[in-house]
Amino acid sequence: MSFIQIVEMRSRDIEELEALYEKWERATEGTATLRRSILTRDRSDPHQVTVIAFFDSYEAAMQNSRLPETTALAEKAAALAEGPLAFRDLDVLDEHPGTTRVSP
Repeated sequence: MSFIQIVEMRSRDIEELEALYEKWERATEGTATLRRSILTRDRSDPHQVTVIAFFDSYEAAMQNSRLPETTALAEKAAALAEGPLAFRDLDVLDEHPGTTRVSP
């Protein structure tokens, strides 16, 4: 079963967060089990950041979490956050393809 982890935090240093994630990607190339991730910023609150991470399974996510590089990333991200990070662990129950809009 596919698995998604959502991490929410407040930070005033979005550029540093982006740099941390890019460094992590390079450091874990070939060992990370992350399939895709999206870093977002809330339009109504530019200091609210959400990371959406996609994995093949919960077990793959836990394997990824045990990487030393992931632990270091989490510690550095937490240091940049204004308050605690909030985690949501989601099993994907169903998935549907989106629709494609065609311009006239």
